[in-house]
Amino acid sequence: EPTSGQVLFEGQDVVKLSKEEMRRKRTEMQIIFQDPFSSLNPRKTISQIIADPLKINKIITDPAKQMERVRELMEIVGLADRLINTYPHELDGGRRQRIGIARALALNPKFIVCDEPVSALDVSIRAQILNLMKELQKDFNMAILFITHDLGVVAKMCDRVAVMYLGKIVESADASEIYANPQHPYTRGLIGSVHKIGSKKEERLFSIEGTVPLAMNLPKACGFYDRCDVRIEGLCDRAEPELTEIAPGHKIACFNCPHEACRAQRAKVEAALNGKEADHV
Repeated sequence: EPTSGQVLFEGQDVVKLSKEEMRRKRTEMQIIFQDPFSSLNPRKTISQIIADPLKINKIITDPAKQMERVRELMEIVGLADRLINTYPHELDGGRRQRIGIARALALNPKFIVCDEPVSALDVSIRAQILNLMKELQKDFNMAILFITHDLGVVAKMCDRVAVMYLGKIVESADASEIYANPQHPYTRGLIGSVHKIGSKKEERLFSIEGTVPLAMNLPKACGFYDRCDVRIEGLCDRAEPELTEIAPGHKIACFNCPHEACRAQRAKVEAALNGKEADHV
């Protein structure tokens, strides 16, 4: 259960919903998992797996109509009708992931979470699945939250990007803005560490020094302090920067950001820290 904060969906905090309200709300939200094999029941056929959401939520109770809907979904995601009675272990990774996508689409959700949905697939199949999801997003007019470490996938799939470090957002903006004008040192490090086609031999990849802190011992101030090349001693190790808007739709959490809003936040925090020191003296 959440220990703090909110989870807002269409302005409604789903954490506060009752079990019955949440059960109904889940039909509007689905997920596509990272590993297409472990996320599918090996004892069920494709038709049974895709029909499960319809049965469980009592959307379609007639078996004949369920099969009609299953065939429709299989066609949408590019699965041949001859595969309808096969089992997951009989198929390759790409087809398995198509089953997961069909299952997620069964309830016509408004929102789908994609948790590294192509990381377990080889490169050629990965491109097919990404193209499919791009088409489905457009055809069904649904929102997709992509969780991924692959910046190439981010560039292809995402309209807006939130860069996270230690579970907190350190920068967010439109995808084009993030790639063209990264502001947070961690974002710059991520983009600088990716080899670009056509780059010159003398262009070196950027590396981020240090290692990620252990989850059992997270920093109390700026989480990126120990690895940051622009850290401010006496500030970044004592306080955590808030996410601040530096341009329309572009937010960053960094004390060393040169934009006016960040400088104002820095001055405010420094004044508060100096005030605490004076009180202590």
